[in-house]
Amino acid sequence: MKRREFLKVATTGVLGATALTLVGCGTKEEAAPTEAAVAKKEEELKEEVAKDKALPELNWQMATSWPVALDTIYGGAQTFAERVTAMTGGKFKVTARAAGELAPGLEVLDVVSQGAVPLGHTASYYYVGKTNAVAFGTALPFGLLASQQNSWLYEGGGLELLQELYRERFNVIQFPAGNTGAQMGGWFNKEINTPKDLEGLKMRIPGLGGKVMNKLGVTVQVLPGGEIFQALQTNAIDAAEWVGPYDDEKLGFHKVAKYYYYPGWWEPGPSLEVQVNLDEWNKLPEVYQEIIKTAAYQANMTMLARYNAKNNEALQRLLDYGIELRRYSDEVLKAAEDAANELFDEFKQQDADFKAIFEHWDAFRQRVWQWNSLNEASFMDYIASKFQ
Repeated sequence: MKRREFLKVATTGVLGATALTLVGCGTKEEAAPTEAAVAKKEEELKEEVAKDKALPELNWQMATSWPVALDTIYGGAQTFAERVTAMTGGKFKVTARAAGELAPGLEVLDVVSQGAVPLGHTASYYYVGKTNAVAFGTALPFGLLASQQNSWLYEGGGLELLQELYRERFNVIQFPAGNTGAQMGGWFNKEINTPKDLEGLKMRIPGLGGKVMNKLGVTVQVLPGGEIFQALQTNAIDAAEWVGPYDDEKLGFHKVAKYYYYPGWWEPGPSLEVQVNLDEWNKLPEVYQEIIKTAAYQANMTMLARYNAKNNEALQRLLDYGIELRRYSDEVLKAAEDAANELFDEFKQQDADFKAIFEHWDAFRQRVWQWNSLNEASFMDYIASKFQ
């Protein structure tokens, strides 16, 4: 790909990067501080902890779904752990542990729900086998960009709905604690020009995106990040998606697959989350609860900023390796969107929780899409024209 063509592609990712400002970030019941007030809030919490000599000394281990080598996504868990520890002056110490140390990467919610581990850092859509409604905590196909997802969670009532679901279904309370921004569309060992080209492929893709791919004829597998490279290398799978250029380069996918597709329509702005066992949460002093909320918010904003800063340079390196960058055709995107809408209709009939959250989420989605099509997309269309 020529440099001019790359720059044109790169500008299409700026929409998520230009929309980081939030008015606020909390539900009525479990509110986190607004972005503008984070520093002040942190200082207030530190002072409160320092004054209260009766606060307990705690040392919590946190299960995660991530290998240590992925310093940005695992770094979200580390940011959370470091901020909790720092804000309490070490009285409440949290230690992030890599996938497989305390629990398999795809079983974090299970061990937290059971109380075997007090808290974890994971992606909610890994657990759609329990209820498809948990997917709203990460992303839905053709859903919300990162800024839109944060707005729905923090200001649109989404987090409140999800916390009610988690309490009732899993005995867990959760908070957004990371976002990768709009993801790429996966690595393939052949070109995908039409929906027919997807039929019969074996692909690693979790969440509802995986269920859409299955509808399109793909055999779907869900693998932790650390197992994807070997599966591609040994032809156990024909395709895989993870996050984006920075992580994908670290995992070495360019060595075992040639075609790199975009956009990641299944994850336009996926959240990660900190999940806390509800019994353990209820035992915490209020100041510790507030510190968890604040640390989760900091992890959420920090991860998104890091990915937006690192992905552009990583994509150029991948192009230098000789990979082929491809945009999904409109035919493929339309087929995937139609399949997604069919799935949503099926899930609404099968699951009252999914239906209730979907209707709330979809109403917000239509409003924010309309607004951002006016204020942001029009601006980015103009910027993109400079690189044509």
